[in-house]
Parts: sequence; C-alpha cells; structure tokens
Amino acid sequence: MPKEATWEDIVALWLHNKPPSTVYIYKPVIAKLRQFAKNIPPQEIDLKILQGYLDHCSRKQKPATIKRKVCTIRSLFAYAKRIGAIEKNPADALEAPHIPDELANKILVKKDILRIIAAANEGRDKVLVTLLYSAGIRASEASNLKWGDCRLRPGNKDGIISVLGKGNKRRSIRLTPEVWRQLLAIRPEDSSREDHVFLSESGWKHPLGRTRVTDIVREAAKKAGLEQHVSAHWMRHGHATHAMEAGAPLALIASTLGHTELSTTARYLHVCPDKSSTSYVSLGPVTRETKPRF
Repeated sequence: MPKEATWEDIVALWLHNKPPSTVYIYKPVIAKLRQFAKNIPPQEIDLKILQGYLDHCSRKQKPATIKRKVCTIRSLFAYAKRIGAIEKNPADALEAPHIPDELANKILVKKDILRIIAAANEGRDKVLVTLLYSAGIRASEASNLKWGDCRLRPGNKDGIISVLGKGNKRRSIRLTPEVWRQLLAIRPEDSSREDHVFLSESGWKHPLGRTRVTDIVREAAKKAGLEQHVSAHWMRHGHATHAMEAGAPLALIASTLGHTELSTTARYLHVCPDKSSTSYVSLGPVTRETKPRF
C-alpha cells in the first residue's frame, strides 16, 4: 500500500471481515482520535499525539475504557505498519493503565440470578435473561440470534442454538428442554428463519441492540432489589461460575462460552475456589500468655 494511504483506506482494510460487534466498538475510537488530531494524515501521528488523546479521554472515562481504546489504537497502527501504510508504529510504546481484576465482584449467587429472571418482564425479556444465563452467551450473540440458528435435536425435547462469537467463530450450545420450550413460546407463527429472535419494540424486523440487552438485565436487577450495577455479561459470569461449582469440566465450559484459551475460563477457578490451603492451616487451641516472647 502506498505511504499516502488515507485514514479511510486503512480503516476500511483493517475492519474488513471483522464482526459487527467489533466494528461497533472500534470505529468511534478511531473517529474521536482523528477529531482530536485535527484529522492530520495517519503517517503524521506520533506517540505524543496518542498520549495526548488518551490523557484527554482519561478526564471523563474509566481506566477500563481507556484500556480498550489503547488496544484498539494498537491494533490499527500495527495493521497499518504491516501493510506498509506507515513506516513506524507510534503505538508500539503506548502503555495501557493497569486494571485490577474485578471479576469476583461481578459474580452473583444463583439465588440472585433467579431473582433477576423472575423480575424480568414476561415474554421476550424473561426469555432473553434466561438464555443469557443458561447458555452463557454474550449480549451481542443474543442480539444477532435468528430463528434459523435455533433447531430441535432429533428425537429429543431440547434444542440447540448456534451463535456467532468473537473472531467470527460459530459455536453450538445445547439448551435444556425447559429453556428450549420458553424460547419457542415467543416465536411468532409467521416468523421466518431470517427473522431475529429478540426484536425491539420499534419494528418487526429490527433486532434488539446489544446495549438494550444490557438495559433489560439492569432493569430486572433493579426490580429484584439488587444494588449492584448489573450488566448482561454478569449472566455469563454466573453461568461459568455455577457450572464450575456443579462439577462441569473446564474444557466443556470453555467450549460453551467460546473461549479459545482455557486460561480465560480458569479465571473463575481463582475467584470461586473449591479448595484453598486455608483448609490445611490449623489455629490450634487458643492460649493466653502473660509475657510476650521475643
């Protein structure tokens, strides 16, 4: 690619074949960067400009959001360097803020998740929240789910859904008979295979947006009396944790969640350990001493 490549050229090639959920996140970050840099050519972007942009964002945004922006910018400029659109990668030295692992604070006990499901509005919302938890799928995967992705297992009363996850990788997830029955109960008689399962109130053919999926979970959690700022992803965390506690093999959970690395799934072992070395430490009998020992 010539060194005179424009932002539009590079971004279009970079986003090619990326899933819609990724494009949805990436594009605004680069658009804001270009606006901050007064739309100078990508070849003139340097580390100082990138750091200035991130410092500007840090005034109003959380460290986790800044970290996602850093990853996005790194990805873009690494790609631009790889295709020869720029000579040097200014994002090579870009540092992301350290984010403490807050996973343990985002795991609800099963009783609370069942309360959220019970509090969700009947019909679409209740089935949506149930599916997020029982299948462990992401908000974007639920948003993109179509009736053609749902099929009955031959000779059984349960079904299978096929979801498109990160990296455009498709995986199949088996549903329990009860969840499958609930899913079929909201299917309109005149729906086609190309119709989305979860539709917005604004139109018959308009799918429920991923942001609205989280809003529905959050509203149900609030109705259930939970004080935490619950999101749709908490249902996924709950699925992984509760399946692990029930004895599900780590590899099976990873397959269901669509994790490419077992280490990603193993995080749940650390936040909800089945065993700890504390079981092997005895305090012994409590005694009182009249003198301190040195």
